[in-house]
Amino acid sequence: MNYNSNYIGKLTEELGRLPGIGSKSAARLAYHIINMPMDQVKNLTDTITQAREKVCLCSECFNLTDREVCPVCADTERDHRQIMVVENPRDLAAYEKTGKYKGVYHVLHGAISPMLGIGPADIKLKELIKRLEGDVDELIIATNSSLEGEATAMYISKLVKPTGIKVSRIATGVPVGGDLEYIDEVTLSRALDGRVTL
Repeated sequence: MNYNSNYIGKLTEELGRLPGIGSKSAARLAYHIINMPMDQVKNLTDTITQAREKVCLCSECFNLTDREVCPVCADTERDHRQIMVVENPRDLAAYEKTGKYKGVYHVLHGAISPMLGIGPADIKLKELIKRLEGDVDELIIATNSSLEGEATAMYISKLVKPTGIKVSRIATGVPVGGDLEYIDEVTLSRALDGRVTL
């Protein structure tokens, strides 16, 4: 039963579709937006629209960016011979917050999950293999410690090992079943320092 405007109900419904937003949070946000000054509402909607229109994938690492090549890949001070493989751009951001990693990344945009029908062709694996044809010394696999993340790590390791490129996996310290985006910087730094060769 709708107690007030259909517009508030629709706004609450749309906000509730966002990840991590339950019905109570969606309602709270909807009422907040309704009470915001119109110029702030316009800024919010314009920003959302512009971000959706302008953000694309980096042509090298597939991170989200508003340029052809993301700032990490464009940075000549970084070690382009060391590539860290992550599942999504949020994981990349988590590692960047540590300030410790000085190589570049490759964003898979997912992990192998036969139960969900996601195979190697559904993530950015062939693009990774193409990148490895260049001058690469080490591939650090930093997929999540979930069943899917581990399966993806093993698949990549088996593909890359015959090339002679050093393949390592982030160390323990990252809890099993944990998503990298929610782990603190100290734990991520220790996991990076303690990575092991696969």
